[in-house]
Order: sequence, then structure tokens, then C-alpha cells
Amino acid sequence: MNIFQFVNIQLETTTTAAKETGETVSRSYSDLILGYDPSTGEYSLSNLIVMLILMVLLGVTIFIFIERFLTIRKSLQGEQDFMRQVKSYVEDGKLDAAVQLCRSTDNPVARMVEKGILRIGKPMDDIATSVENVAKMEVYSLEARMSVLATISGVAPMLGMLGTVLGMVGTLAAMAATGSPSIQDISGGIYEAMVTTIGGLVVGILAYVSYNYLVSKVEKVIQKMEGGSMEFLDILEAPGK
Repeated sequence: MNIFQFVNIQLETTTTAAKETGETVSRSYSDLILGYDPSTGEYSLSNLIVMLILMVLLGVTIFIFIERFLTIRKSLQGEQDFMRQVKSYVEDGKLDAAVQLCRSTDNPVARMVEKGILRIGKPMDDIATSVENVAKMEVYSLEARMSVLATISGVAPMLGMLGTVLGMVGTLAAMAATGSPSIQDISGGIYEAMVTTIGGLVVGILAYVSYNYLVSKVEKVIQKMEGGSMEFLDILEAPGK
């Protein structure tokens, strides 16, 4: 028995009319998500809207995480002896070969070094500034759309809570209209409303974990870039250069 089957069994309720006939009205996991009541054949509009928005946010979270993860992982890859080859070319005066090596190596460090090589002959401060500017652009590119994950991690739980409040208002309104609601009606309305809170928390947690994981990966790329830039500047400042 999987978790969804277990939830479906736990969510099986019996209405007052069904008790008299001995029939049970089963509310599946999907029914709860969409706010569908099989006994009446009606949807809870607030639940439906909130859950659809949360599903969209979940899809956006998954897409951004996968896309950023692949991009950042690519940035961490590169030739192990890249800087050694650059040093060899620069010391031999083969700047064109060094630039070609950088262009054939697709990672931030290579693009920083390429910019520095193209500035060889100018003051060291100008070279260092050019390398630093490229580094800033690379970091900005790596962090693209990550702010969306941070926003979703905060918005999703609040959106789920909003759905719960709206659902509870609907339940209280129905109680006021009927005058003497049954315990099944009250409990059914409450746990139906709570589903949006659960959905919001799930989406928020996933977005929060994804954001912090990607931030840790970007920091590794930044450390690699700093090491590469320092090593390159050391090559240029070596005696005889």
C-alpha cells in the first residue's frame, strides 16, 4: 500500500444520508486537492484556484531548479590543467593560442582569463578590473531566476494559508445557513480547507531547499573563479613579465 492509497482510505467519509442507506462516499486524494465533494458533485472554488496556483508554482520551482542546477554544474567543470596550459602559453608569448584555449573551454574562469589575456600590455590595475567585471557578470548570470525560488518559498505558504482561511469562511457560512450541521460536514469542511496549507508548505519547503542548495553551488563557483583570477594575475606579475 502506497502513501496515496493510505491517504485515500483515511479520507473516506460517510454523510448523514449515506449512513441511512449504508453507502459510503469516498473522497480521493485528487478530490481533496481540487476541493471536489462527491456527495454534492460541486467544487470548492477557493480550494481549486489556490491549488492550481500552487501547482503552477511547483512546476516553476522544479523547472528553475533543474535548469540552474545543470548550468551551475557545467560552470564547475573544466580541464584540470587549464591554468597550467594558460601559463605555458603566456610565458611563451603565444597569446593567440591562450585565447583560443579559453574560448574552447566553456566555463566562467576561462572567460575571465580570456578577458585578461586580451588586456595584456595595459596596466595591471586595468587588467584586474576587466577580470573582476567579467566575474561580476558571470555571477549575475549564474544567479538568474534564483530570486524567483526565494519568492516562491515565502509566497507559497502564505497562499496556502489564504486558501485555508477562505475554506474555513465557506465552512462557517454553510454552518450558519444550515443551523445545525453534522459533525461530518464540519470535519469535512475543515480538513478540505487544510489541504491548501499543506500544499503551500510543501511547495514552500521545496523552493526553500532548492534555493539554498543552488546558493551553495554558486558559492563554489565563485571560489573557483577567485582562485582562477588570482592565479592568472600571479602569472602576469611573475618576474620577467
